[in-house]
Amino acid sequence: MTRARYQFPKDFLWGTATASHQVEGGNTNNDWWHWEQQADRILHGHRSNEACGWWQGKWTEDLDRAQETYQNSHRLSIEWSRIEPHPAVWDETALERYRGMLQGMLDRGIEPMVTLVHFSHPQWFIEKGGWLLDQSVELFERYVRKSVVALGDLVKKWVTINEPNVYIYSGFVEGAFPPGLTDLRKVPIVTRNLLKAHAVAYEAIHEILPEAQVGLAHHYRSFVPADSGNILDRTVTSFRHRAFNNVFPEALRTGKMKMLHWRESLPEIVGTQDFFGLNYYTRETVDVDISKPGQILRTGDYPEGADVSPTGFIANVPEGFWEALQWAHDDDLPIYITENGVEDTDDHIRSRFLAGHIRELWRAANFNWKIKGYYHWTLVDNFEWERGWTQRFGLWGLDPKTQARKKRPTADFYAEICKMNGLSSEVVAQYAPEILDQIFPPRRSDDLGA
Repeated sequence: MTRARYQFPKDFLWGTATASHQVEGGNTNNDWWHWEQQADRILHGHRSNEACGWWQGKWTEDLDRAQETYQNSHRLSIEWSRIEPHPAVWDETALERYRGMLQGMLDRGIEPMVTLVHFSHPQWFIEKGGWLLDQSVELFERYVRKSVVALGDLVKKWVTINEPNVYIYSGFVEGAFPPGLTDLRKVPIVTRNLLKAHAVAYEAIHEILPEAQVGLAHHYRSFVPADSGNILDRTVTSFRHRAFNNVFPEALRTGKMKMLHWRESLPEIVGTQDFFGLNYYTRETVDVDISKPGQILRTGDYPEGADVSPTGFIANVPEGFWEALQWAHDDDLPIYITENGVEDTDDHIRSRFLAGHIRELWRAANFNWKIKGYYHWTLVDNFEWERGWTQRFGLWGLDPKTQARKKRPTADFYAEICKMNGLSSEVVAQYAPEILDQIFPPRRSDDLGA
């Protein structure tokens, strides 16, 4: 067996990521809680309920697990609806509870990265019109300023908005997220307001905390034509890449928003990222059926023979991750992998998924690209939005009824990666032996048995 190690730069951050509504429980004042109460919104009628019990204090034991497995950072989100339960009415107790969580991380040697909005919003904000409202930018800035003043002494790294492209597609095209619309006419309006809100938040954070690092978590989905020789497959693949992946980073780079037939100049948003947050999960193929033009925006299939997760939600395609890293590198900013993971209740695919993706990450770091950290999704099983409790992404399993946790083998694998700040052939041989020769190709002498 080849004995080798892929080493990462000094001070690299290794952690996990969570989101407030998915782990806290009892977020009764936000749009997702209201969404859950409606029939047929969540798979099998599941509800978040107590979630992972973080609001009741379970965060302490989960952060102990993170510390015990050598993680040195954690990305979490704070809940706008807790901090501002009514317009311009602040819950100082909620802010103190978040201070406790953040201080708890620091006490464990875990650096926090805080996301200000991760899909969930105050119900009052949605009732006013949400991100369709021009005033939404001003309302978001008010919340940002209050939160950063209250928590800023404990936090250096901030993500303004998580995956705005996913939020727009799911909430305004597909209708699977609140507000549940399927209206392409609304998409440019929401896009513009989210871009402006990010930029306003960036400026506000730097005004309060000049040394802060501020970014946005971009979701990249790899699209490839099912038939590279088919011009329709290639054309729609290119369209989907531009429409889904490129709108936000291109606008932030150039100040030009290009969305469908909408063109708008937003020079004030240029240069409002100190780092590039990258979320990557999978690749999909685009197979155009000319008889069904209305399905051009539908989710595609996976590459033939792909290593697919138990519910078919994710295909294990590390090559797509490399593509995503190249795409993010074009902005020439420090890059944090703010999410990457796979749903896998029985932990059959997770270890090889992790090994393959960490190797691609090392390739980028080895090219001296500005790769600064990796946050695995996720620490413990949580409420997965419209899919409820049907998908398990956690390094620790969770029984939401009893709140019992159970460590999965990949938690120990990830601990070894975090501990050595790298990936070794010995550890891959232990946890993902089926792909050892892919991750560490044998030398000719190894093939000869030397």
